Amino acid sequence: MASLPPSETAHAAVLAIGTANPAKCVAQEEYVDWYFRVTKSDHLVDLKAKMKRMCDKSAIRKRHFSCSEEMIASHPKLLDHGVPSLDARLDIVKDAVPELAMAAAARAIAEWGRPAADITHLVVSTNAGAHAPGADACLAALLGLRATVQRTVLYMHGCSAGCSALRLAKDIAENNRGARVLVACSEIFLIAFAAPDEAHLDTLVAASLFGDGAGAVIVGTDPRASVEHPVFHMVSTSQTTIAGTNKSVSLQLSERGLDYKISSEVPALVRAGIERCLVDALAPLGLAGGRRGGWNHLFWAMHPGGRAILDSYEAALRLEPGKLTVSRRVLSEYGNMSGAAVIFVLDELRRRRRRDGEESEYCEWGAMVGLGPGLTVETMVLRATGGGHVDHEGKNSTTA
Repeated sequence: MASLPPSETAHAAVLAIGTANPAKCVAQEEYVDWYFRVTKSDHLVDLKAKMKRMCDKSAIRKRHFSCSEEMIASHPKLLDHGVPSLDARLDIVKDAVPELAMAAAARAIAEWGRPAADITHLVVSTNAGAHAPGADACLAALLGLRATVQRTVLYMHGCSAGCSALRLAKDIAENNRGARVLVACSEIFLIAFAAPDEAHLDTLVAASLFGDGAGAVIVGTDPRASVEHPVFHMVSTSQTTIAGTNKSVSLQLSERGLDYKISSEVPALVRAGIERCLVDALAPLGLAGGRRGGWNHLFWAMHPGGRAILDSYEAALRLEPGKLTVSRRVLSEYGNMSGAAVIFVLDELRRRRRRDGEESEYCEWGAMVGLGPGLTVETMVLRATGGGHVDHEGKNSTTA
């Protein structure tokens, strides 16, 4: 089994986690009727039936959204594929993204236990935006961070955005003595929301999966005794692209908003290629899975991209039932929140580890995995600790 170098504090650690969702919640069983009503598309009977089948198979119970029926009605250009609507979308998400990020970040800072002014670096990721100054500058102002905070914003990293942001935070923390990095991932699906259309079937796929949410993490090295409580040590990171998949998943801003292209072959590609990626990432630490036992000696923080994706991970890695329970629960309760979703998975993982004093029953070592456009695989090796605080009810925050 792998072990950390003598100086464990040399590795960056997750010091606090916060999550947030908009107050508006739609049950998945009601979503199709809601979606076709607000888009004035009830006459598209076949498409509605197709989307109903998608939602029934999605393993999603409910999702949260910032947009209301009134908001959509007041912006009719959002529903017409032939009318430019990007400006209107960007105008709406310009404030919504940092406000949702603030709700999650405020929770993380409160758990962390130190003043917001002690944050030295800020990394913000979102697929909903194209602004400068952007969500990073707005979030810094909303939180009252110092004017000297070093800001970085990541746009258009897709579902791997949270993993990419945490990888960057690890590098910053380990190469800047005393750094405390706030990572905030905030996703608003309105940037891609569109009416159903036979010519754009990817719209149905996205509409059946994605929801709104924000996750925040504080990262640092050399935690202050009695004040900071590491949750996961961030041991190593890797990024690779599954060969021949650069067109399998793509995002593109167009006049009609953010266009998702998601190939139906993605689950099969994941099933065929994910183990090779993980062997390359984990073998140097002595953590690669054996042929018989698979990878069951690790805990898994898989980004919940969809039911078929999680099924593919499970099959390819020969995982025991229950190994992906946390990712499946996040998918069920929130849908695919793109980059933010993996932070919800980390939050739920640590919550279960603390619950009822069952820490000893869980694996010490694990991996966080996310898939990005072009089927880029982001992997981070994690080592769980006994630290971290969770509110007694174990609930995430919700914004109005």
